[in-house]
Amino acid sequence: MSSTASTPTHTDSSRPALPSVAWIGLGIMGSPMSENLIKAGYHVTGYTLEREKLDRLTAAGGTAAGSVAEAVRDADVVITMVPASPQVEAVAYGPEGILENARPGTLLIDMSSITPGTSIGLAAAAKDRDIRVLDAPVSGGEAGAVEAVLSIMVGGERADFETARPLFEALGRTIVLCGPHGSGQTVKAANQLIVAVNIQACAEAVVFLEKSGVDLEAALDVLGGGLAGSTVLARKRDNFLQRDFEPGFRIDLHHKDMGIVMDAARAVGAALPVGAVVAQLVAALRAQGDGGLDHSSLLRAVERLSGAQI
Repeated sequence: MSSTASTPTHTDSSRPALPSVAWIGLGIMGSPMSENLIKAGYHVTGYTLEREKLDRLTAAGGTAAGSVAEAVRDADVVITMVPASPQVEAVAYGPEGILENARPGTLLIDMSSITPGTSIGLAAAAKDRDIRVLDAPVSGGEAGAVEAVLSIMVGGERADFETARPLFEALGRTIVLCGPHGSGQTVKAANQLIVAVNIQACAEAVVFLEKSGVDLEAALDVLGGGLAGSTVLARKRDNFLQRDFEPGFRIDLHHKDMGIVMDAARAVGAALPVGAVVAQLVAALRAQGDGGLDHSSLLRAVERLSGAQI
């Protein structure tokens, strides 16, 4: 993949250098994703607020920057992976932000999960500065990020998508252009709706099975092999069995995403009756102090409703 921002140098007579990447946000997802780009041969300069995560990046072969402005100044591609719309706006706008400091022609790929409106607004603002934008949220959780098998849903221009495709291929397995700016975020909202409802159904099944005296491990094995099987059940099976809720994707973030789903659905007149109930269950679990746990901890809410003292 070549950059339109600068003429790439060549590492040998036949192979152009990969574009330089600035990565903003090195959390649960951002750290392994940026490391996968490094493994694929990209030069990655990263910025995040936590020093230890910058140390992790440099240990993997990347370069730490002291600010957003420093990270993006010489980059061909800028990738953001931060928690929500306010954080995207914080790193994108302002005198120290991406739009003020990235070079004309830079490709900005926001892989955060935010509102479609935020993505559309960012693309419009960036166009005025000759910066191209894709919204490209992902699904697959921490395991998918580590294994580079994420599903990547993209909104933006076809030409920019094709430019970014080699980079996406270092991060994921299912890579789809879903439509214009904001479309990736709309599809991600639908993804989060399906995932939340699926986890809730699995959690209810686990409590039902255990209270019925069934061998839970055997039951999940056979359910996973039939029509009830799903990626959610496969990925979260051990969480349910071991009550291990170390965060791969926190309830706090899924609460944010369910708010995006419900607001977007209201705006287009789509009724989401089951989604609305699950959104309330996610909110209740967060209010009970479990916001920092993995979203498979919806099991804890079902257990409480079923009389367990947790």
